[in-house]
Amino acid sequence: MENLEQFRIEVRQWLELNCPDSQRHPMAAKEQYWGGRTGKFSSADARLWFERMRDKGWIAPEWPAAYGGGGLSDRQGKIIKEEVKRIGARPPLVSIGIWMLGPALLEYGSEEQKQKHIRAIVNGEIRWCQGYSEPGSGSDLASLQTKAEDRGDHFLVNGSKIWTTSADKSDWIFCLVRTDPNVKKQAGISFLLIDMASAGVSVSPIRLISGESEFCQTFFDNVQVPKENLLAELNSGWSVAKFLLVHERKLMSELGSDSPRQVMAPNVVAHEYLDVENGKLVDPQLRSELVDYDMSMHAIALTHFRTFEEKTAGVHSAAPLVMKYVGTEAEKIKSELLLAIMGSRGLGWEGEQFTDQEIDTLRLWAMSKAMTIAGGTSEVQLNVIAKNVLQLPKS
Repeated sequence: MENLEQFRIEVRQWLELNCPDSQRHPMAAKEQYWGGRTGKFSSADARLWFERMRDKGWIAPEWPAAYGGGGLSDRQGKIIKEEVKRIGARPPLVSIGIWMLGPALLEYGSEEQKQKHIRAIVNGEIRWCQGYSEPGSGSDLASLQTKAEDRGDHFLVNGSKIWTTSADKSDWIFCLVRTDPNVKKQAGISFLLIDMASAGVSVSPIRLISGESEFCQTFFDNVQVPKENLLAELNSGWSVAKFLLVHERKLMSELGSDSPRQVMAPNVVAHEYLDVENGKLVDPQLRSELVDYDMSMHAIALTHFRTFEEKTAGVHSAAPLVMKYVGTEAEKIKSELLLAIMGSRGLGWEGEQFTDQEIDTLRLWAMSKAMTIAGGTSEVQLNVIAKNVLQLPKS
């Protein structure tokens, strides 16, 4: 039996001694460390914080120590996350490799693939992006057409992917490709790991409504991919994709909890921007909306905790299927509340007359719309919930 309270004390003591003071307050997006071949630390303290967490094995505390993780239990990993959050510490490494690819590698990868790729993720050596959606294959992902032809010792890949997050800054991409066009569409898909430095790979950033270019279109023109970069068996990529999507949707459901912009809670902002009488907001309708939002967020937090407890106990739960929809919709409601509270002050796109918080609020509002699409649109998620959770009949 784990002595979790003693472990928590030890974690707290270690963090107090090893997390620099400068790494204990909100950071701007430009200060995030994503690792990779061209990754740069925003400061010497950011490098020190990353190196200490890496050497401790706490970049990925629940992953096996043999691959650079901490070798800890899920409960111990949860305590570390709670204690890091308690002191307001910044994430030492922001990584799609940790959030999404790593779990799939641990589940499906060969020993050689684990040794090569997982350790590089934990050490911040390689930055990954995801190649799933295509111009003609979004919600119906299984209809993807990017093909990989067997050429003996390698695959020859041709096609394109769209909405590839940070493809222009990434070193490798994990990619769904069609390896057999003559079978049921889900059955002819494989999962490849592709070096973005390979000849024939090119990237074009997409400008978004938020003013940023976080997403890209990625093109593959006769790209040679070694056979050892096939994850799992040939034509079994759909199983890997579904496994990985669970982790992506979990990440989406927790959207905002680690936002680098750290936009304040709506009830706090309301007391800053609006009239208050006897400690209470004057507008009764807004008070009601804020209470509804706070209740929803409390319910979401409790459900996340329940899901963790069920996972730890080995109990299968349908909650993760629901939480992506609930989490991203809640983030959208939050952004809309903040704009309503700020009024004209919340319409600042740029300029010294607006605060950083006001500008960030508007840009996050714009991005919140995209988050209800990424990882599975809200409409598709409702269909998934109806079919797999509620088991409703088809209309």
